[in-house]
Amino acid sequence: MRSEFDVYVILTDTGTLFTRTIKLFTRDPLNHASIAFDSQLNEVYSFGRKNPHNPFFGGFVKENMRGQLFEQASCALYRIRVNQAEYVRMRNLIEYMERNRDQYRYNLLGVVGVLFNIQMKREYAYFCSQFVASVFAESGVQLCNKSPLMVTPGDLENTPVLELVYQGTLQSYMDSDSCLGSSVAGLGRSMAAV
Repeated sequence: MRSEFDVYVILTDTGTLFTRTIKLFTRDPLNHASIAFDSQLNEVYSFGRKNPHNPFFGGFVKENMRGQLFEQASCALYRIRVNQAEYVRMRNLIEYMERNRDQYRYNLLGVVGVLFNIQMKREYAYFCSQFVASVFAESGVQLCNKSPLMVTPGDLENTPVLELVYQGTLQSYMDSDSCLGSSVAGLGRSMAAV
């Protein structure tokens, strides 16, 4: 039985009005965070739009990285190795949220709180990076040295515990033969542009 598992954090910029607005405040190039359990990005979870065409109805979502919302997205894909107990806790937490997805909401007040350095905890409500940091923290893995209520995608980008494995357009990553295999080879070119 495996003792270590790879889990991925993907940061994206979809270019929507909401992400452009967030970018004005954060100055971070990528402003949406998700958790993925495979390098092909078939199992990706976050808090965001429940309907790609309606930015005002958000909550827990299983994201379709091949869908219209992400067609023009730029991204950075990070990997972290976790032990079996941490991995099982993450999976159980995600499965619980997926079964009870109707009670979860997007924490827009929390996003506003981060902008003003005020922690805004709401029951059954998360914004994307709060969700990512919370899932890891509740599973025993600390990504950042701050409360998940204050974690931004920029904080995730700069944490030393995540290993950058790809940076570029999401479409290029998804079009590669083996996703991660092709992307790691191109990492040197991508990083040179940064």
